[in-house]
Amino acid sequence: MGAQLLGEESVNTVKNRKVLIVEDSRLIHKMYEVMLRPITLVSAFDGRDGLDKLSQSPDVDFIILDINMPRMTGLEFLAQLKATPALAQIPVIIVSTEGKEEDVARGLQNGAAAYLRKPFQREDLLKVVNRIESKQPAA
Repeated sequence: MGAQLLGEESVNTVKNRKVLIVEDSRLIHKMYEVMLRPITLVSAFDGRDGLDKLSQSPDVDFIILDINMPRMTGLEFLAQLKATPALAQIPVIIVSTEGKEEDVARGLQNGAAAYLRKPFQREDLLKVVNRIESKQPAA
């Protein structure tokens, strides 16, 4: 019960946020909808789609990014994001099955704010989200 309460408090602290989910699995998108309710989610299904969605919604507060995707990988997306001054400050949380130490190091070296390995628990995701949010300047 304590963990659930912590999770509810965690979501409440970021409920007015908008998050871009860049992930090729529709099932994982549904999982995020449940885990991050009531946060506003913008869905993209590969890196190119993610960049397109960012051009339409540049006001996202952070990005949850998969690595292995068609058309444009997560690392390619991250490189383009960080090379775009207007978008470079948006925090990125990589969530991937690629979880070897060198994968984590590569993601963080390329500008991700955090790296979470799949599978994960809702509480793990909320801890990372809240850590990222606590480092952001107040709007």
